[in-house]
Amino acid sequence: MVETAKAILSQLDGIYAYTESDELSVLFPPDWDLFDRSLEKIVSISASIASATFTRAAQTAVSFDSRICSAANKSQVIDYFLWRQADAARCALNGWSYWMLRKNGETGENAAVILEKQSVAFKNELLFQNGINFNELPTWQRRGTGLYWEKYDKPGYNPIERKEVIAVRRRLKVDEELPVKEEYKEFIYQFLNVGD
Repeated sequence: MVETAKAILSQLDGIYAYTESDELSVLFPPDWDLFDRSLEKIVSISASIASATFTRAAQTAVSFDSRICSAANKSQVIDYFLWRQADAARCALNGWSYWMLRKNGETGENAAVILEKQSVAFKNELLFQNGINFNELPTWQRRGTGLYWEKYDKPGYNPIERKEVIAVRRRLKVDEELPVKEEYKEFIYQFLNVGD
């Protein structure tokens, strides 16, 4: 999914991507006008890029669908990404709990029934009783992964002036240690101020 997010950001000029499980959310700048902002074209192309990239990486045919979520203001954008990150935590805890039950001999159906309507505390305790502290799992497994452009200094040489120089370049950063709650709000907010 990280490779897929890189492809989407690079090819569609996004400024931030967030991925968890089989999901990818991309933030585009407010003045973004690729394909004249044609929704049908963006949906079609983004699904194609994701499907082709993931298929190549996984070496098996995979297909993605795509949707567009238009936000009226910065607050809605932040709320969207907070929602997706909260979903990542919920899905991770459910997935770990489900597969722990399966590992312990439960059928898929029984595992689903056991977990249905159970609390977060129940699932954490289930894992803990089986030697897993959910809060000690890698951050990216619990919160997802963010990708964004960062600037860096690249040493070089100017042959005309015959001297060492520093060029500012940009590269995609893969961030597996995303903050949560208020810190994540501030983190997302920085992408919304690009060009301000």
